[in-house]
Amino acid sequence: MKITFKDRTLDLNSSRIMGILNVTPDSFSDGGRYNNTDKALSHAQMMIKDGADIIDIGGESTRPGATPVSVQEELDRVIPVVERISKNLDVMISIDTSQPLVMSEAVKAGAHIWNDIRALRLDNALETAAKLCVPVILMHMQGNPKTMQVDPHYDDVTKEVKDFLINRANDAINVGIKKENIILDLGFGFGKSVKHNFTLLDKMDEFVSLGYPVLSALSRKSMIGAACSIDCPENRVTGSVAGALISIMKGAQIVRVHDVKETKQAFDVYRSMLESRK
Repeated sequence: MKITFKDRTLDLNSSRIMGILNVTPDSFSDGGRYNNTDKALSHAQMMIKDGADIIDIGGESTRPGATPVSVQEELDRVIPVVERISKNLDVMISIDTSQPLVMSEAVKAGAHIWNDIRALRLDNALETAAKLCVPVILMHMQGNPKTMQVDPHYDDVTKEVKDFLINRANDAINVGIKKENIILDLGFGFGKSVKHNFTLLDKMDEFVSLGYPVLSALSRKSMIGAACSIDCPENRVTGSVAGALISIMKGAQIVRVHDVKETKQAFDVYRSMLESRK
């Protein structure tokens, strides 16, 4: 498997790490740390050095209860950082946004991947993605960030999430997005209870069998806090690494993480074990 955009190709036959770069004042774990271009560039450099293959830049917090920001505010946060990183660093850049205009401007500034928690459901999003020819990450979310964690309910969480992602992938293909450029994200923490989240982690291989690359994004989330009885997101590193490693062992091709160095070390140990079998 591989994803391509213009002159960039990312081979997904081995696991890849997406480093999180939130340029927001209110993200749940690192809000306000990297919301100027110098700090953002420095953090991106560190993550690449530590082993990140992709830098995922987000300008709107989507934590539970978050309030949406205007498109202009999101542009003001994201585009200068994309320009700075694309000019100075050799790395694939993903944009965590649902707004077609933000993604269009980000591609002009040097971005390569559209990471959308709303799975291209906003007006003109599908058409914009097809026009840009950009790889897309389609995520499942029940509800919206403001209300999604208010008593989420499913009759069969695995089936319902799977059906949603299959339908969105088909919709994307029908407007001209290449199948090989579609990545699926189960949406840990987005309208799901702790049990729902761990059921999906346990069943991740069923999503991998659909034939699309799968991204796992559970870094420092409340499911990790619940499992480890840790309230502070910054103290959930070890649990997050464990979740990332389980994801890779179940077939996920990409993990989206805050803690790149620690995740890379875990992956290196796992790869060394696999290589010993040859």
